Amino acid sequence: MSHRPAPPITLPGPDEFAIFYAGYINKVPASGPLAALEAQRADIRRFEVLNDAKASFRYDEGKWSVKEVLGHIADAERVFGYRLLRIARADTTPLAGFDENQWAATAPYHQRSIKDIVHELLAVREATLALVYSLDEAALGRSALANNKAVSARALCWILAGHSQHHLMILHERYGVRELWGATVQPSWEPGVLGG
Repeated sequence: MSHRPAPPITLPGPDEFAIFYAGYINKVPASGPLAALEAQRADIRRFEVLNDAKASFRYDEGKWSVKEVLGHIADAERVFGYRLLRIARADTTPLAGFDENQWAATAPYHQRSIKDIVHELLAVREATLALVYSLDEAALGRSALANNKAVSARALCWILAGHSQHHLMILHERYGVRELWGATVQPSWEPGVLGG
């Protein structure tokens, strides 16, 4: 998909997001959220090669499987993308939070093939990228309440990229996906904006 040039999405100020999201924002490389969102597609696509047993792996009892982590990334990206759309369009209606653990418990990701989940996540990512590329500086500067905390459209772009980065890093560090793939594949990320 080709996109028009987007305005630079500068690092949000601390008044543009809840402190909880600082960890996600810190995971975004200095190249910014658009570059991270684009690069993550290749990392996501690599999960297609896992067989069902490997995609169902949990590194500990009570933890999500690889399928469920990827499903969670898709679910959360839809929520963050919806928030981004509403805020960018100057809708200041307070937006509700969501319980990701309750969603994971009821989502049927464990019943689906890894290939299907990867294709869904990539489709969600294309929609996210189309939205982010469509934003101008005025839209990026708008804010509203989400989960009872002020957040700007700019911050949501960074949160989207950082949330995915966070979970992709967990998959590499705790789930051993390099070993699961049977090859040493280097992830596409680099240190975050604050060095983490």
